[in-house]
Amino acid sequence: MYTVRLWSVRHARGLASFYKGFEGVLNRLHPLFQRVGYQRLERPVAAVERQVKGLLFDCKMCGRCVLSSSGMSCPMNCPKQLRNGPCGGVRANGNCEVKPEMRCVWVEAWRGAERMPGGLDAIRQLQPPVDRRLEGTSAWLRVVREKNGGPA
Repeated sequence: MYTVRLWSVRHARGLASFYKGFEGVLNRLHPLFQRVGYQRLERPVAAVERQVKGLLFDCKMCGRCVLSSSGMSCPMNCPKQLRNGPCGGVRANGNCEVKPEMRCVWVEAWRGAERMPGGLDAIRQLQPPVDRRLEGTSAWLRVVREKNGGPA
């Protein structure tokens, strides 16, 4: 899993481009999603999202995905779950102070952000704390609802 997570950061530009297109498709499906009902779609879509994002990013399904703002490195993989940059304990070699065998999630996030158009601006944006009520829910569906004027 860790190796794939690092691969995703190295390929952040391509993954960001893919997601932009994927998000466009999801937005075009909004009328259908409304007819079927977002609540009915939540479980199956969240299950697919968990598999895809779990494989590629070791996603923890926080419900408020910031991969596009963190260089395709999921900040929820940080042992301290920091959403706005590294702690003061990053080792000189870039590894985590809590898990010394692991690269700091934010060191990797910065590398991924450098590869993405607008990534360095995005990574500097302050992220709100995780809303624990959203854990396990589909960030994909939430984004579509929000972009189409619906409730989060």
